[in-house]
Amino acid sequence: MSVDSPAAQPATTDRLIEQCLSGDQAAWETIVKQNWRKVFNVAYKFVGKHEEAEDLTQEIFIKIFKALGTFDRRANFQTWIVSISRNLCIDHYRSVRKERQTIAREVDTGDLQPASTDRTPDAAAEHQDLRATLREALQTLPATLRTAVILRDLQELSYQEIAERLELPEGTVKSRINRGRLELARQLKRLQDKQSAMRSRGVPSSHRRRRPGVQE
Repeated sequence: MSVDSPAAQPATTDRLIEQCLSGDQAAWETIVKQNWRKVFNVAYKFVGKHEEAEDLTQEIFIKIFKALGTFDRRANFQTWIVSISRNLCIDHYRSVRKERQTIAREVDTGDLQPASTDRTPDAAAEHQDLRATLREALQTLPATLRTAVILRDLQELSYQEIAERLELPEGTVKSRINRGRLELARQLKRLQDKQSAMRSRGVPSSHRRRRPGVQE
């Protein structure tokens, strides 16, 4: 019995993979359960936040599932999973960094401030319209992210001041601000695309925004 034991683990892994590729959901759940902690640890080292690491871990397992058929059975399965996890975490980091740079170029949180009195009437009206759109986008954010963005970008508090006011670690504050800005950019693009579509259909500007109490 002891002679055969070392060969049992690879056979079990191979069998789980075969079952998973054949559509056995239970086999996939077993693979996830056996390797969740390993993948989570890799993700946590990259993002440093439990909630974000859990989200990233779920994304990684989806991609592992899609790549499962490419696994070379002669290799170590756990090593393969960790390698994929690290590569995907690097891609995630690059993607987030690129998105933040895009926001820095395209989303001017200063537009949330009142229009300057020295603007021309047309420029002031355009600014007012953009400011209203930004505020509408801001209202779609979860309260925790919205508060962090408002304190930082509107009230211009420092990270330390925000951390003290919210009684949170400074790292958590920075994370919320970054996530809030990312979500704000997404929502802003959604609203602007919607407004563009309505303009193309000839809808008057007074009807472009959702009125209070009206569900879309």
